[in-house]
Amino acid sequence: MNLAGVGIWSSGLMRHADRAEVADAAAELEELGYTALWIPEGASGPIFEACGELLGATARVPVATGILNVWAHEPAETAADHARLAAAHPGRFLLGLGIGHAAMVDRDEPGRYRKPVSTMRSYLDGLDAADTPVPREERILAALGPKMLELARERTLGSHPYFTSVEHTAAAREILGPGAVLAPEVAVVPEPDRERARAIAREYAAIYLTLPNYTNNLLRHGFTEDDLRDGGSDRLIDAVIPGGDAERLAEALRAHFDAGADHVCVQVLTGGDRSRELPRTAWRELAPVVAAL
Repeated sequence: MNLAGVGIWSSGLMRHADRAEVADAAAELEELGYTALWIPEGASGPIFEACGELLGATARVPVATGILNVWAHEPAETAADHARLAAAHPGRFLLGLGIGHAAMVDRDEPGRYRKPVSTMRSYLDGLDAADTPVPREERILAALGPKMLELARERTLGSHPYFTSVEHTAAAREILGPGAVLAPEVAVVPEPDRERARAIAREYAAIYLTLPNYTNNLLRHGFTEDDLRDGGSDRLIDAVIPGGDAERLAEALRAHFDAGADHVCVQVLTGGDRSRELPRTAWRELAPVVAAL
C-alpha cells in the first residue's frame, strides 16, 4: 500500500446522512489528487460499512479507519471485517487502530481503561491469531507516546498520530526509524483572517485539550501548562491547527513532510458541523497547492 502525498481525513465521509453525496465526494477527492481517505469511528458507528462505500466509490486510493477504537471491537470480529474489505478491494483498505481515552472508555465501566500499550499489544496478537489474520502492512496505530510508537514500528505499518505538532512528527520519525510509515492527521482552517481562524480552531480544540493523551503529548514536545489554558495559546493553536489561505496551509503541511512524514491527512475545518460536513469547496481550493507536496 503506497501512502504518500496528501490525503483527506473527514468525519463527514463517515457520518453525512446523504450517502450518495458522500460517494460523489469521495470520487471527486480521488480525481482532485488526494491520495487516501481517512474516516473516524468516534463513539460508535458502522465504520466498516462506510469504508466499503468509499472503496466502492473510488478506484485507486486507499481508505483507512482513522481510527477504530479497540475497546469497541473484538479482534476476531475486526479481522473478519478487514478480510471482507481486503478481498473485495485488494491493497486498498488500511486498518487504523487506536486505544481511545480513559474518560470515554470508563464512562460505562469505570476502571476498564488501563495498560494501554499492553492492551494494544494483546489486540494485535488477536488479529494475528484470527482465522484470516490482518497483515502487518495493512494495519497502523494512532501512536503518540514513545512506547506506542515503538509498538507501531515493531508490529504494524507505522503510525497515524492525531492532534500533534511538527515537533511530534520529527520525534516520531526518530522512534519509528526509516522503514515505518508516518501519516499524521493535520487539522487546518482555510480562513485568511487570523483571529477568525483561531476562533474556529479553538472551538475544535476544546475537547482535545481536556484529554490527557493529547495534553501529555503536547507537554512532551515543547508546550507548557500555560499553552493549554483558556482554549489554547496562540502559539499552540497556530502550531497544531494552522489557519490561512491555501498557500499558507500548504507551507504548514510541507513542514510535516520536512520533519519526516510520508503522508499527511488533512482535516478541513470551516466552523460548521465537522462531524457531518463535506467541505467540498475548501477541498477543491486546497487541492492544487498540495498536489506537489
